[in-house]
Amino acid sequence: MHRRLRATAETFPIAGAFTISRGAKTTAEVVICEIESSGQIGRGECVPYARYGESVPGVLAAIEEMRGIVEDNIGREDLARIMPAGAARNAIDCALWDLEAKLSGVPTWQVINAAAPQKLVTAYTLSLGEPEAMQRQAAEHAGRALLKVKVGTADDAARIRAVRAGAPDSAIILDANEGWTPENLAYHFAICAEARIALVEQPLPAGNDSALSDHARPIPVCADESVHRTEDVAKLVDRYDAINIKLDKAGGLTEALALREAARELGLKIMVGCMVGTSLGMAPAVLLAQGADFVDLDGPLLLARDRMPGLHYEGSSVYPPEATLWG
Repeated sequence: MHRRLRATAETFPIAGAFTISRGAKTTAEVVICEIESSGQIGRGECVPYARYGESVPGVLAAIEEMRGIVEDNIGREDLARIMPAGAARNAIDCALWDLEAKLSGVPTWQVINAAAPQKLVTAYTLSLGEPEAMQRQAAEHAGRALLKVKVGTADDAARIRAVRAGAPDSAIILDANEGWTPENLAYHFAICAEARIALVEQPLPAGNDSALSDHARPIPVCADESVHRTEDVAKLVDRYDAINIKLDKAGGLTEALALREAARELGLKIMVGCMVGTSLGMAPAVLLAQGADFVDLDGPLLLARDRMPGLHYEGSSVYPPEATLWG
């Protein structure tokens, strides 16, 4: 069974701008991997992330380096042993899952989950801005059940209070994107408790998060940049209450499933998140997120246009992917 691999880059405009503490961007740069065999094509999408030293040219080159190995019919588990975790491996891994489903006729959800996938409530992300602008954003989306709010400055109190005032009834996740410090942690935690924040994501830099074990956590704290692979999880249990699993960090659905299991065994809550990408990148994550405590798969909602066919979103609900999209 001979395979053919190809990879291409695509650009999708973001609706407005997407702003976090590290900067703003107006486009989503994605890489698509396609693996063809016996007349079927499996596809996977990844989003190279500069925070992890990735770029579109670098990811394209990394996928190309694997051409001979993938075309020799390597399995997903072997791929995980010889290729480092990251966006490039995610694209190949998800393409292999999709190809297997198309060749076997067995949908991916039947392989990875006990029950048929259901629609999920996803967070909707609000960009970082001045408090007044963030309150307006929150008020505009106050009807959504779950908001994810980008913060991460030296003093986020006014932003946190403004968002809560704008969306008094929504559950709120704060994503500090490593922007707080051990010195202002207790201060920000107190504001979070006052504002009834449901979860705080990665408040401290990944290499400097040991202070979390020394602070009382009045609200649950979730690891993002601090967790990539399964072996990371055991080191985090004294610092975090949850982990954010992203396919691009884990290097694909195969590793993400193992990561989910390891976290559950250690009593950590599960959040399934995403980079800003299209429905093709979100589709396997929707299956991974079945039963998760928090879901943040709004990438396509932040785009000016998505690929077609895409995932079906209805308000804050995201539905499982159709086979014509993935899996």
